[in-house]
Amino acid sequence: MSTPNTIRLGCADFTWPLLPHRDALSLIHLLGFQGVDLGMFFERSHLRPENVQEDTSYWAGLVRERLDQAQLEVADLYFAPSMDLATRGANNPDLAEVEAGHEMFLSVLDFARRIQAPGITMNSGMDYGDESRSQSLSRSASELARRVDAAGQYGIEIRVEGSVGSNTDSPESLGELMVSTPGLRVTLDYSHFVYQGRQESEADCLIEYTGHFQCRGAAPGVMQARYEENTIDFPRIIRGLQDSDYAGYFSLEYVWVDIWGCNQTENTMETVQFRDLAIATLEGREYTPVVGPQYDI
Repeated sequence: MSTPNTIRLGCADFTWPLLPHRDALSLIHLLGFQGVDLGMFFERSHLRPENVQEDTSYWAGLVRERLDQAQLEVADLYFAPSMDLATRGANNPDLAEVEAGHEMFLSVLDFARRIQAPGITMNSGMDYGDESRSQSLSRSASELARRVDAAGQYGIEIRVEGSVGSNTDSPESLGELMVSTPGLRVTLDYSHFVYQGRQESEADCLIEYTGHFQCRGAAPGVMQARYEENTIDFPRIIRGLQDSDYAGYFSLEYVWVDIWGCNQTENTMETVQFRDLAIATLEGREYTPVVGPQYDI
């Protein structure tokens, strides 16, 4: 399913964690997406960084074969080196933890190179103890700059998602990190900011730094909302991306996890609704939401 715009449509493989990985990729292709966001979360995804670190060549070959069979490009690779934000965190005060995270990152970077991923998304880090936010961001910038330099050798972007629980939980903090880390890009997800009760327009300043975009419905106090509950004006945001000459992926990112109530939606139907909204907007049309069964027979 193509659109006449340079913005392409992607979808996360971790939307369906209970499906075998090949089936999740096949479903993404069946739903008409061009690209896939590959999740690589420590101990909890189809692809896991600890496995890739053990045998990068094997996993890259296997995943490249799966992608070719599903006729999908890689839109993004989301790398999480631990079950929390602290262990192996980019700005951990313990340098041994930082180095352990960096070594795992280098194996993931090699994997990304082999499967032709355009970018790697990760968390920026977190605040440790009673340190100031500026101290926290300074350490993040130092390590992320190393990763930007390493990835730049292969033309791969390093991207940071501003998220609840991290040291970039606000548009202001994420913008500060962008300014202090040349070459770093944003994976922009409005849901983390709207969930906190912020106005979505507060995050518009991040569009100029955006290398990847993640879409899911959200509302104040609701991290992952059904289409009917969503308060984010995605058509307005898509037009903003177009005005900024954004030419990356607009990826659907419904998830199924036991946090923030993100296991209360029917992910396939929500993905279809927001996919169709994005297509209509990119084609300059109004989107009429589906209100009941529509069978094409």
